[in-house]
Amino acid sequence: MVKLVVTDKAGRDVEVDAQPGVSIMENIRGLDRSVEAICGGMCACATCHVLIDTDWRSRLPPRSYEETMMLRGAKYFDPERSRLCCQIVVAPALDGLRLTVATDED
Repeated sequence: MVKLVVTDKAGRDVEVDAQPGVSIMENIRGLDRSVEAICGGMCACATCHVLIDTDWRSRLPPRSYEETMMLRGAKYFDPERSRLCCQIVVAPALDGLRLTVATDED
């Protein structure tokens, strides 16, 4: 398992033993106060918007064009930290990754 540290919408840090080979979204969507993931990981809704800790940004693959377009419309878009967690596959190299679930868009 790969450990992720997720700051939920209530501001609590939750450690998650994530399964490698599937998206971060699939690993955290069942947590209380976490991502909604309405589209189920199809990069079509931005309800799995998270903010990646700055120390980890360079260790992730770059955003795709589709992911960038979805995020740019988000109210709380941070050009440096925003990601759709449905687009990041958990791998052993991500052990210890810290991320924050973005605020709801209202």
